[in-house]
Amino acid sequence: MLRATVSALASHPRAPTPAFASAVARAPPRPRRAPARRPIAHHPRAMASGSTPATTAASASLGRTATPGSTAVADVSAAGAFVRKDAGFRARIEPGGRHPPERDRYHLYVSYACPWASRTLAVLGLKGLEDVVSVTAVHPTWQKTRPNDASDSHAGWAFARPGEVLANPAGVGAFVADDKCAADPNHDDVAFVRDLYDKVGAPPGTRFTVPVLWDKTLGEIVSNESSEIIRDLYGRFDAFAKRPDLDLYPERLRAEIDEINEWVYHGINNGVYKCGFATSQAAYDEACAELFACLDRCEAILEKRRFIAGDVLTEADVRLFHTLVRFDEVYVVYFKTNKKAIREYANLSAYVRDVYQTPGMRQSVDMAHIKTHYFTSHPVLNAHAIVPMGPETDLDAPHGRDTREY
Repeated sequence: MLRATVSALASHPRAPTPAFASAVARAPPRPRRAPARRPIAHHPRAMASGSTPATTAASASLGRTATPGSTAVADVSAAGAFVRKDAGFRARIEPGGRHPPERDRYHLYVSYACPWASRTLAVLGLKGLEDVVSVTAVHPTWQKTRPNDASDSHAGWAFARPGEVLANPAGVGAFVADDKCAADPNHDDVAFVRDLYDKVGAPPGTRFTVPVLWDKTLGEIVSNESSEIIRDLYGRFDAFAKRPDLDLYPERLRAEIDEINEWVYHGINNGVYKCGFATSQAAYDEACAELFACLDRCEAILEKRRFIAGDVLTEADVRLFHTLVRFDEVYVVYFKTNKKAIREYANLSAYVRDVYQTPGMRQSVDMAHIKTHYFTSHPVLNAHAIVPMGPETDLDAPHGRDTREY
C-alpha cells in the first residue's frame, strides 16, 4: 500500500466551470502541531538488502508511465525539451482588494523539497512573518493521488502525519514522515495538494504545484506563482512583520534585480529542470550549456560584490540560493548537471554559505526533505528510489564574504 494511515480517495469530479475561485466553505481548522526537527527516515523494512520481492517486481515493470502524466515531468516538447507551464493562479494581495493583507487570514502549503516553495519559507523567516501566515508542509515523496482509479496515473504532493510511512508512486521504498509534515489543518477532506485545486475548480491541464497561498476566509487559492507570492509577503505585510524595515526589493536596485531574475530563472532556476527532464541529447546539451554559462556569469559577478544584485541581500538572492543549495546534493547526480559542482566555484560556494547563514534563511532548507523528494518521487528517473549518501555540504562553514574587499 502506498499510504499507511491516510485513507484513499476516489476520483474527485472537477467543478463544471474553469473558474479559479469558488465559494467552497472550509471546515473549522484543526489545531496546528508545533513542528519539531526530525530527519526523514527510511523505514527498517526497506533497509535490509534493498528490496522485497514485491518492490523488486514493481521496479522491474517500470516504464515511461511510471512517473505519471499531468506532472511537470511530462511537459516535454516534440524535440525532447522540458517546457514548464505557467502558473494558473495569479491573484495578488492588495489593500482594499479581494485578498487584503491580514494577520492569520492566509495559509501556505509548501514542500521543503521544492525550491519554488522554499522561497516563500525564506521570506517568512527573513521578514519575521511566521506568526502571521500559517504553513503546512507535505511529505517529500510523491504519491498516487487517485489510488482507486486505475485510469488516473497522476502522482503528486501528499499530506502526511508524523510517523506515517509512505512508499513511492511505484510502491517502492518506505519513507517515514518527520515532524515537519502534517495533515491539512484547514480541511478534513483533503489528502493531497491536488484536492485543493479540485476544490476551486482548477481546469484540465493544471499542474498541482506548491507553493499554494490559500485564503482561509474565502476558501480559495490566491496564488501558486512563487515569484509573486514572495513579493506580496515582503511587500504587503509590513504592518505585522517582526522585521518591517527589511527591503528585499530596494528602489535603487530594482532594475538590476529584475534583469538578473530573468536570466537566472531561464538559465539556472528552470535550467536545472531543463537538463534533468530533457528526453533528447540535443535538448539536454543546449540546456546544460546555458546553465553553466549562467553559473559562470554568477561567479564573475560575485567576485565583484557580496550579493548577486548589489551590496545587500535581495529577492534575487532568495531566488538564486534555493537552486544553488540543491545543486551538489541533488542536481549534479539526478539532473546530470555534473560538468562542475558548486563547491568547485570559489565565489558561488562561499555565497551559498553566506546566504544560508543569514538570520531567517536556514529554516527554509531541509536537506533530508530535498533529497528524499527528488530521489524517490520519479520512478522513471530512479526506479529503486535509492537516495545517495553524499556529499553532505557543510553550510555552516566560514564564508568570509562579509569581511573581504570587493
